[in-house]
Amino acid sequence: MKNETLRYSLLAFYTLTIIIVTGLIIYYGTSYYLLPLEERFFHPLHKVLKPTGFWGHGFGIIGSLSMLLGVSIYMIRKRVKKFSRVGILKYWLELHIFLCTIGPILVLFHTTFKFGGIVSVAFWSMVAVVASGVIGRFIYVQIPRSIQGSVYSVNELREEHENIIATVVKRYPDISDDINKLEEKLQSDFDQDKNIFYALLYTVREAILIKGSISSFKAKLNKTDLAKFEITRIITGIKNALTIKRKINTLRVMQQLFNYWHVAHLPFALIMLIIMIIHVIVSISFGYTWIF
Repeated sequence: MKNETLRYSLLAFYTLTIIIVTGLIIYYGTSYYLLPLEERFFHPLHKVLKPTGFWGHGFGIIGSLSMLLGVSIYMIRKRVKKFSRVGILKYWLELHIFLCTIGPILVLFHTTFKFGGIVSVAFWSMVAVVASGVIGRFIYVQIPRSIQGSVYSVNELREEHENIIATVVKRYPDISDDINKLEEKLQSDFDQDKNIFYALLYTVREAILIKGSISSFKAKLNKTDLAKFEITRIITGIKNALTIKRKINTLRVMQQLFNYWHVAHLPFALIMLIIMIIHVIVSISFGYTWIF
């Protein structure tokens, strides 16, 4: 329970940090960023917000370091056996997502929305990395994992599904028939031979169907004599059980899709990293060292 509280606190901190930082930069510099390039020189904030200015340069440095740190700490935690017991993997993944979200935002403001030549390749590679990261996160959450991040087997998932249903039915035997009907309604034969787009559509469709069915089931329970906390407990249990059942069907396909995703995600990240290093070396060579 303490771990989950800490996790949600960190997620709230990450979200608020991204919102506040982005909001402050937009509030402070909108009048500058909206100007045509040839008119920015005369703006009073040009000296500080231009790519070589105090804030503009700082955005680039902090943003780049955020991305480097976000990638490196997650890769080290995930791949170096020595660090395999340091914290919970999904917490490191969430830190990776935070750093690799705020980093590109700061880099975008560093460019002042002006990019060309080799830097444009790095920028669009960064955009591709962020976009593929969003897709990868969606795929990742479709693959059930333990608290430590290890992937559950189909048998483990089935056992967990049955245990949840059994626990709910044991506590509330009067609704066992309703639960069976709900499961039958959501029973869907998943064709393992279909392509990955079929799997994604299936995942979205079933998620919507589960949400709608759960809402109807909750409305029905609200008309009974059950206490509010009991209804919440039932709904939480049934929702978890049905979600697990859906993920059992798509487990193999999602694992395969996740492997394909790595093939697309890593090259863009490497291209961005290489060009970013070249950009930094050239900048330092010309004397742009910020506050150092």
